[in-house]
Amino acid sequence: MNIQVATQAAGPRADTGRDAGIGRDAAMRRMMLAFLVAGFGALLVGATIGPLQALNYAGINAYPSLRPLLQTYYQGLTIHGVLNGYVFTFFVTCGLLVYLPARELGVAPGLALWRACFGLMAAGTACLLYAMFDNSSSVLWTFYPPLKGSPFFYFGMTLLTIGSTMPLPILLAMRATWKRARPGQVTPLVTYMSLVTMLMWVMAGVGALAELVLQLDPWSIGLIAAVDPIIDRTLFWLTGHPIVYFWLMPAYISWYGLLSRQAGGKLVSDPMARLTFALLMVFALPVGTHHQFADPGFSQVWRGILVVLTMSVAMPSLITAFTLGLSLEYAGRLRGGTGLFGWFRALPWGDPSVAAQVLAAVTFILGGATGIVSGSWQLDAIVHNTIFVPGHFHVTVGSVTAMTFMAITFWMVPHLTGRRLVSRRLALAAAWLWFAGMMLFAVGMQWAGLYGVPRRAWVSALPHGTYHALYGAASVPLALVAAGGVVLWLATYAFFAVFFGTILFGRRAAPPPVPFAQAIGGPAGHAIDAPPSPAGAGPSPLARALEHVWILAGVTLVAAAAAYVPILWPFLHHVTRAPGWVLW
Repeated sequence: MNIQVATQAAGPRADTGRDAGIGRDAAMRRMMLAFLVAGFGALLVGATIGPLQALNYAGINAYPSLRPLLQTYYQGLTIHGVLNGYVFTFFVTCGLLVYLPARELGVAPGLALWRACFGLMAAGTACLLYAMFDNSSSVLWTFYPPLKGSPFFYFGMTLLTIGSTMPLPILLAMRATWKRARPGQVTPLVTYMSLVTMLMWVMAGVGALAELVLQLDPWSIGLIAAVDPIIDRTLFWLTGHPIVYFWLMPAYISWYGLLSRQAGGKLVSDPMARLTFALLMVFALPVGTHHQFADPGFSQVWRGILVVLTMSVAMPSLITAFTLGLSLEYAGRLRGGTGLFGWFRALPWGDPSVAAQVLAAVTFILGGATGIVSGSWQLDAIVHNTIFVPGHFHVTVGSVTAMTFMAITFWMVPHLTGRRLVSRRLALAAAWLWFAGMMLFAVGMQWAGLYGVPRRAWVSALPHGTYHALYGAASVPLALVAAGGVVLWLATYAFFAVFFGTILFGRRAAPPPVPFAQAIGGPAGHAIDAPPSPAGAGPSPLARALEHVWILAGVTLVAAAAAYVPILWPFLHHVTRAPGWVLW
């Protein structure tokens, strides 16, 4: 792989030449911008459709007026979930997790492989769009069989998933180049977190790829006549739960690796950031079958074990809450904040990137608390298959991830294009509107879920009297759902006015640098040609221990095998064959 030193961080080198270095730098920026535009383009379509689901729960059926573009609620819900949950997050993440480490290390990535990653995911996205908009694949984002979609859907999902794993070899090559120049030093923080995230995702992606390649792809083109729904659901959730952390961990990278610098302070603990990511990798894979508490086929003993394993995932979130909170407090007090909460008011709330990330962190309090409910066998029985569940993940991916990615664009688009934000006020308004709309939406959904309002249900298509007889008791929370959806519509278009307006019409200015945070006691920079750390300022023993990422990956694989083999083994010996159903 062709790895060269990036000139922005390291300066021109004799063996590459200034012109070649400038060309690589421009190519890196163009590629990162392409990943952002593709990802946020998917979000624009998905978020535009999203509020239609919110209005559905308030009894407002907008779909008949949208024909022939959208035929049914289920088609709209599939497009919304696939574009937001897969396409948006995968493109932005696969851009960030290459670009940020390249800048931190001062090492240019393998552009050919990075372009191939983009091309493969773009081809998969094109197949998915065709399959969803022609109404042949209204199988929702979970694509559970025996509901059967078009071959374009399953092969598109296969290409998208394979493409999303391709940043891993790019990261490994950049890290190897840096380590050859800095023998004995630990991997810089943002690169370390990016590498652990990709290692986790490559291991987790085996589940969905096995389901697709061995079952759904050949089934969709008629090579096999039937599939086993329970095996496929289990393989899906081997990937489907860790995907939550593939959404979340890039947001954590910004919170740990950038936000404290943006807020005017420092990261209070580099080792705690590394420990968080190591724990997320180890704990993310073994717990996916807690999504199947209501499924038949595996023992009650295993259900109890899964509850304990699921609760362990709260540990890295708690570490993040304390470390991030203390880092923000440090920044706020440096800015003159006094008293118990004065530091919070002193944060730079006029900076839309800081404001959006802090608001995202606040919403995650609700996301974490409701996740504990869904991860508990007993409590899950109350909320299972109600709109409590999408209420929960809308305050994870829909707020924490989406808002943090939006926040990143507020500094990254000017950094990539050399153009100022067209309106900081509109960017701030988008952040606050998204926060308010998502809180209304999520609280309304979770509240209505306690009344038993079902998820994935076209309730607005019911006769008026039947709708009110079934769901009239939940009228207040369902009204909140609809109101939140309308506010989110406003937030969506405010954000995209800033995003595309800046790219197309922003005033020229010097590109701002990447705001890499400095840990207390840590070096100011890590670029390959930067001065090495002074004697006595080396990493902590914990950071050195966590540097052995392959050992952590091995522990993760052993834990995942220990959790999944006993569950899958009986399924493999009692296969249930189901033909495909097309119900739309």
